[in-house]
Amino acid sequence: MQHTLKVSLFFTLLGVGIGIAQDLTFEEYNPISTLVIPGKIIKKAKFPFIDVHGHQYRMATQDLSELIVAMDTLNEAIMVNLSGRSGENLTNALKNVEDHYPNRFVVFANIDFEGVGSEGWTEKTVNQFEQDIKSGARGLKVYKSLGMYNKDSDGNRLAIDDPRLDPIWDKCAELNVPVLIHSADPKSFWDDFDIDNERWLELKTHPRRKRSDSDPAPWEQIIEEQHRMFKKHPKTTFINAHMGWYANDLGKLGKLLDEMPNMNVGIGAIIAELGRQPRFAKDFFIKYQDRILFGKDSWVPEEFPTYFRVLESADEYFPYHKKYHAFWPMYGLDLPDEVLKKVYYKNALRIVPGLDKSLFPN
Repeated sequence: MQHTLKVSLFFTLLGVGIGIAQDLTFEEYNPISTLVIPGKIIKKAKFPFIDVHGHQYRMATQDLSELIVAMDTLNEAIMVNLSGRSGENLTNALKNVEDHYPNRFVVFANIDFEGVGSEGWTEKTVNQFEQDIKSGARGLKVYKSLGMYNKDSDGNRLAIDDPRLDPIWDKCAELNVPVLIHSADPKSFWDDFDIDNERWLELKTHPRRKRSDSDPAPWEQIIEEQHRMFKKHPKTTFINAHMGWYANDLGKLGKLLDEMPNMNVGIGAIIAELGRQPRFAKDFFIKYQDRILFGKDSWVPEEFPTYFRVLESADEYFPYHKKYHAFWPMYGLDLPDEVLKKVYYKNALRIVPGLDKSLFPN
């Protein structure tokens, strides 16, 4: 009788286990690959690198030594903090850097675009930005709120190429500082939320990221505004964050780079797109090696090895670090050393003023 009970219990539990497995949702399903092939995690970049897309929101008061420890582990020589804000907060952040690690951090200023069109807005904003650069900021970071959420003094959505903003881009050219600009979001956020949308999992787990043609505007319109602005200001150097959301269409991105020689691109938050097209992406990086800059975006040190492995190795079929960003495996681009050096630091040294070149190989 006891033996019979044990057997019955075993098959009951087995059935429960099978039932649980059969009832798994797509969100839960995350199998461990059984593929056994050469390759290893790269925890430290092959060359010192500059992260041109960093965010440290407490730089005015935080202990920078904690950042330095993590940066040294990764071989990150310089972090560009794009969240410098303006005025007193920016000045305090710059002082903290100057007092402790003056050659390891760079700070970009920000502009609040709300209220464009009100009396004196343009003159006041340009003057403040010029003062921020004189205080030590090395560039301007423009958030995606421009073109999506910022409104002018009449309550209308502020277009990226609004002519009332021209003096800002002209001032950046005059001061010889770059503009790192993030416009819109991935095109899939505007697409139908259905079985054909490959960002379905991200939209399911982060529903606030869903956009539409009326919330706030069509994707194509926002992107075209950005490109018109680039073309209107050829003397201003732009770094288009997230490869301008064309990392999934490098052919199109190449044409845009050809059309706009003042546009460069950063690779922050789009490494998953590059890692699924290693041969095409490698050819793209070689062709446009002078126009691509390393950037990570969110400061999560344990995620950097994915970037290193995609850029440096020839490894196959290794996992990305966020399933909701990419449920597909990665492949290494195996970039030549000279291309790696340009992406990691040489292009940033040329574009961002005042960086310490002694931190990098000759």
